Amino acid sequence: MMSRFKAVLAGLAMAALVLPGVAAAADYKAEYKLSTVLGKPTPWGIGGERWAELVKEKTGGRINVKMYPGSALVNGDQTKEFTALRQGVIDMAVGSTINWSPQVKELNLFALPFLMPDHKAIDALTKGPVGKQLFDLLATKDVVPLAWGENGFREVSNSKRPIVTPADMKGMKLRVVGSPLFLDTFTALGANPTQMSWADAQPALSTGAVDGQENPIGVFVGAKLHSLEQKHLTLWGYVADPLIFVVNQQVWNSWSKEDQEAVRAAALQAAAEEVAIARKGITAEDDSLLKEIEGNGVAIVRLTPEQQKSFQAATRGVYEKWTKTVGPDLVKAAEESIANRK
Repeated sequence: MMSRFKAVLAGLAMAALVLPGVAAAADYKAEYKLSTVLGKPTPWGIGGERWAELVKEKTGGRINVKMYPGSALVNGDQTKEFTALRQGVIDMAVGSTINWSPQVKELNLFALPFLMPDHKAIDALTKGPVGKQLFDLLATKDVVPLAWGENGFREVSNSKRPIVTPADMKGMKLRVVGSPLFLDTFTALGANPTQMSWADAQPALSTGAVDGQENPIGVFVGAKLHSLEQKHLTLWGYVADPLIFVVNQQVWNSWSKEDQEAVRAAALQAAAEEVAIARKGITAEDDSLLKEIEGNGVAIVRLTPEQQKSFQAATRGVYEKWTKTVGPDLVKAAEESIANRK
């Protein structure tokens, strides 16, 4: 009997060696919670769902992920997402650098006004040494960063009038995300910035409690902001909002090496697809999405480089103030990467 028992144990041990993913999966959660601020049809939501699909596919069903859009896991307060992720309330996230910047001050880099002039500038940061440095930093904060996505350049819209100069923003009540840097930027431009969650912002726009908002084009279209009195849209590209695909550190450590690499590969693929969607229809080569917006009765102002300079000059003091918070060396590295972009 004893020899038979030993044989069974030996067989189980051999199975564990041969099938590490299957053996480890016995201790896996039935469901892993993935947090996003936005769901479909925005690029952000599509990217999150795509990551969940690819994880299941690449792990052979050992890891099952359910996406919770609307910051549902933190009661709609998107600025609390990173803290909840660190604490294990959230297992995975596709998060905004803006929303996480209150906890990770270096992420304010991407919200420095007019730092990044184009998509190549974003790529120079996220795909270069600056992106690696930020990932190394995040890796010390109980999370495992895997890939860079993109929410896009944030453009400003309103129900009152075209915005062509900073003077046009004077007294305008604009919804902004919960970041002190955004308050400083819009105050410098003469506006009246109001912080609120995106869940609260949409009814506020509908009732006229706020005049306008700033968000990427994908959000403007996905949320149908033309139907919320947003009839004037200015393309000024003052900041961009990269997204980060991350996993809680303890969750990551609970997975086999095989599944860790599968989740990483899934993140990289989903992120690449998401960035492509975020940039579709808003370039000089393909402006189909902008034409769709105009077709909904929205007047679009496309600032010339000369017109943009007045906004840049008005916010220069904000840029210099927040450079000290982000870290002068990091900002200098970012400026150099952008200057040398190809």
